[in-house]
Amino acid sequence: MNKFIGLKYIGLMIALCGVVWVATPASAKSKYNKDYFGETIVHKAVFEDTLIHLARNNGLGFVEVRAANPKLDSWIPGAGAKIILPKQHILPDAPRNGLVINLAEMRVYYFKEHGQPPQTYPISIGREGLQTPTGSTKIVRKKDGPTWRPTKRMREEDPELPVSVPPGPDNPLGTHALYLGWPQYLMHGTNKPYGIGRRVSSGCMRMYPEDIKALFPQVPVGTPVTVVDQPVKVGWIEESLYVEVSPTQDQSLKIEEDGVVEPYEMTAADKAIINKKAGVYADKINWDVVEKAVKDHSGYPVEVLNVTGKDLKKQVKSEPATTKEEAKVTSKKAVKKVVKQEVEEEVAKPNIYTQTEAETTTPKDVQSTEAVAKPIQNTSFYVNH
Repeated sequence: MNKFIGLKYIGLMIALCGVVWVATPASAKSKYNKDYFGETIVHKAVFEDTLIHLARNNGLGFVEVRAANPKLDSWIPGAGAKIILPKQHILPDAPRNGLVINLAEMRVYYFKEHGQPPQTYPISIGREGLQTPTGSTKIVRKKDGPTWRPTKRMREEDPELPVSVPPGPDNPLGTHALYLGWPQYLMHGTNKPYGIGRRVSSGCMRMYPEDIKALFPQVPVGTPVTVVDQPVKVGWIEESLYVEVSPTQDQSLKIEEDGVVEPYEMTAADKAIINKKAGVYADKINWDVVEKAVKDHSGYPVEVLNVTGKDLKKQVKSEPATTKEEAKVTSKKAVKKVVKQEVEEEVAKPNIYTQTEAETTTPKDVQSTEAVAKPIQNTSFYVNH
């Protein structure tokens, strides 16, 4: 009898432990289950503001701020101007694990803690002819104070390039570098921060100096990296379905060069993604609003469906109005000249690149773009690295 009771007790304990063992990992490993995070903000400009400085001060890239405010002067939007800061993001359709990079947004998301919203930072990506690849890889090593070594192609294009550049202010890799499993592709800092949020690299992903310093110590070797190219994203924000459309890579070049916002034709695949996310409410989608969002590709979420039947409204938050009296711009041209000169001096440093020498070959799933490289447009914002 005692033996029977003992076996029964052991069986009961195993069963209870089994229940605990199953339940604990499931709750501890839960993913972030919202489709979005952050808030879109409307900033009331003072006369000193420029889009490029507002971008950096708010964790944004230049093209995404330009796309959200296509009618404003990039250099002097003007005192009192309402500037949309697209700080609310619908998450890309990708595994919410490790580093997720969306090339269309020129943005990286870091899912560090299960169940928590990601950290996010703007990046620069490969210029035309030297596109950043898509696919899955991982962080294979890290370097605090990297040495930059130009590739053979770079030195052929510019024989005056040094064999290597040690750590320091002239190093185009900045202060920190995260090396990917794809040879010659890195995530790193930069000594030309005004190039962030643009297509200006040789394929690497560059970050603001302050951002790479914040991200670097948090990302362990082995962290998975997923790179996608998704101009159209869709997700639920409370009881409403939102569509967020960013400029394509080709459109980004036009916005960057001359401020032109070219139309983007919605594809059947885009429609399928939106319908799938809407689910049983697909028949309630306002396709006129969707088409306008696609046409504008402003880079912030736009409401296209509300399950309660309320009027569709964009959710944006205004910053508190400044309490001091707005100063008038007595010489707009003079201010614009000073600010533009500051930026051009920043990007006019030695013409060096930021892709590293690698002895190994590029894997088959990452196509090399060097063979189809095109001439770089003559614009002061092209930072050739």
